[in-house]
Amino acid sequence: MRKLTLLTALTLLTGCATSDPFVDAPIIDRKGVDMAKYAADKAECEQYAAEVNRGEKVARGAIGGAVVGGAIGAILNRRSNSAERGAGVGAVTGGVGGAREGSREVEQVIKQCLRGRGYRVLN
Repeated sequence: MRKLTLLTALTLLTGCATSDPFVDAPIIDRKGVDMAKYAADKAECEQYAAEVNRGEKVARGAIGGAVVGGAIGAILNRRSNSAERGAGVGAVTGGVGGAREGSREVEQVIKQCLRGRGYRVLN
């Protein structure tokens, strides 16, 4: 049952990691900017950012968190299920961290791409 719960949590985290609500939209200085051209450039930059493998970052974070959490659970409490609990908590925490890392990288790619095209990105 615990493995199913962990798998469900990781699946949900991966789903969050592949959607865009965690990515802050770039804010640009609009003075003198052709907004139609900007929209096209931004769409192209977002296509580049889609190449960031966020699911992999979530998975790596979850695995690393599970290992560390399981070890801490086993060391701190010698009960039979404490290592499992620690691994579960670590996996979820690590997965969330991986999702955040992926979102930051997506934001960075979009903003760098826009800067490279001559836009003044303010955030």
